[in-house]
Amino acid sequence: MAEVVEFRVPAGSDKTLLVWGLESEPCLEHSLFSAFSRFGPLYSVRAHRNAAVAGPGYYAVIKFYSAGDASRAQRTCNGQKLFQKSPLKVCVCTKEKGFQQQVLALNSNKCQELANHYLGFNGWSSRIITLQNVSGFDGENEELDETLQKRSMKYLCALEVTLPNHGVRTRGVALGEADIENSEDPLEFITASRRAQKLAVGKALSSAFQKILLVVLENGKVAVEYNPTQEEFTDSLTEEELKGLVQV
Repeated sequence: MAEVVEFRVPAGSDKTLLVWGLESEPCLEHSLFSAFSRFGPLYSVRAHRNAAVAGPGYYAVIKFYSAGDASRAQRTCNGQKLFQKSPLKVCVCTKEKGFQQQVLALNSNKCQELANHYLGFNGWSSRIITLQNVSGFDGENEELDETLQKRSMKYLCALEVTLPNHGVRTRGVALGEADIENSEDPLEFITASRRAQKLAVGKALSSAFQKILLVVLENGKVAVEYNPTQEEFTDSLTEEELKGLVQV
């Protein structure tokens, strides 16, 4: 049976485990990550102190990208001691009816972690097509008193992600903006510019990955599907056309 994994923040109770019966120890979240990440990539691990009425100890919420990985982890780890003296209790979170979670895009770092796991470090690549400074191009009224304006640096990035083994190529376009804290300091312009560029590149990378679906087969192999969005026209443009679009 195949499962689709998206480059989005995992939603759904079947991908989330509740772990309780945890003992206090240094680096508890690291221990949990080490124990559960062997079943598949994790989106997050969060440990919390029990409520006063529940007695001493901790519980944790662990989010997987894959429901299959979460299920295997639950069956294997429930009732096991793992890294502590007493056994843990692990269950899949109960579905909350009538509550619809907002689907959010993964940030660029998480996208890269997920791609490296399923595709391999050499299974994908990215390159910047263009990175343009668009500060002041949004119709700002320069006649306004400068003291009433919050100046910022803005960069627009167009980036391409390629999966050579699957014949897939997608593009992402995004805007990055960083405030200039002190306009009297020339170095602040450089610092803000770097922040805006980094943000634009990261958001463009995330945008490109949103169009990719990973189909994880039962035998562990991974197939890739191209899932175009309303921005799909950017993938069909030539580089010169795309650069012209970004400049406009």
